[in-house]
Amino acid sequence: MSRWDALNAFFNKTGAVVAFGLNALNGKRLMSDGATEGAWDSSNARDFIQYTVDHGHKIKAWELGNELSGTHISVEQYAADVIELHGILDEIYKDYEEKPLLVAPDGSFVADWFKEFLQLTGPNILNVVTHHFYNLGAGVDKDLVEKILNPSYLSQEASTFKGLQAVLQNYGNWSNAWVGESGGASNSGHNLVTNAFVMSFWYLDELGMSSAFNTKSFCRQSLIGGNYGLLNTTTFVPNPDYYSALLWHRLMGTRVLATNSRGTEYLRAYAHCTKNARGVTLLLINLSKDTGISVQVSTGSGSSTEGNSRLEYHLTAKDGDLHSQTMLLNGNILKITPDGKIPSLPPVTVPAEKPILIAPLSIAFVQLPYVQFAACS
Repeated sequence: MSRWDALNAFFNKTGAVVAFGLNALNGKRLMSDGATEGAWDSSNARDFIQYTVDHGHKIKAWELGNELSGTHISVEQYAADVIELHGILDEIYKDYEEKPLLVAPDGSFVADWFKEFLQLTGPNILNVVTHHFYNLGAGVDKDLVEKILNPSYLSQEASTFKGLQAVLQNYGNWSNAWVGESGGASNSGHNLVTNAFVMSFWYLDELGMSSAFNTKSFCRQSLIGGNYGLLNTTTFVPNPDYYSALLWHRLMGTRVLATNSRGTEYLRAYAHCTKNARGVTLLLINLSKDTGISVQVSTGSGSSTEGNSRLEYHLTAKDGDLHSQTMLLNGNILKITPDGKIPSLPPVTVPAEKPILIAPLSIAFVQLPYVQFAACS
């Protein structure tokens, strides 16, 4: 268990919030068709959780299994196994005021299966319902870039978020929705696509869209590994999506505002209350290859632009190459400092009365500190 202890030391040092996936197949029999049968043998998981608690390791959530929903295990058996894990957590954490979350099923969303699963587990067993999606298809697909830049294609994933939201409202309103895993393109993604600038169009759009449907967490596949990691697998240098995620994390608060845009379908627009600051932050994505977009913001809040200013963070690819693994912020290359630190991410200040200009194939976070909504109080 020394490796587990070392990992937890790393988690503590970095401030990581950890959800750990447990083996849900221990003790089951594998059938010729790929399905499993039999009850879960929880003894190993119980010992592991007990060790974790005894050694003071902090785990935010325990998850049972990975991509088993649908065909690999019957919904009845899976529900029974999750209920057993709930009992184990109740027993081991009985003297703790703060208990970890119980998370499942972490597979592709199938409405009828998820509905039955929630009905079988019953109220207040699951804290979080997770799903996976790789809506761009396989990493070998030669049309990945075309899909990423197609607004109609990107919008198709809204049906998944909407469907899960409806299932939870009707059958599991005690649970929150998480994206338990997504990297855009499956089977390790595609080099110089899913680890390049172009992927930030997909990533940030999915963050905005999932938030609009009340998704509470989005777990990116992966921090490091495959061709869709946030870090280069050899040098550990951040790929463009790392900086996109960092700006999202720093600017976009947890309160999501209803947003509409008129004009071109190539503009994707999302708005949140600004994180830890006054006002509202917009995420604006221009998918057009050749047309810049001038954005006028109408808030209906009565906020005046006169005498005010806003902060803008414009993201573009180095030399306009969508396959570049170098991202520019307001025209400046983002790279780690000589002493290995993440660079500062300074905005540009713009008079509020000027229109917001979004260049072709670019992304902008725009902070409007003078816009006030009651929801952001």
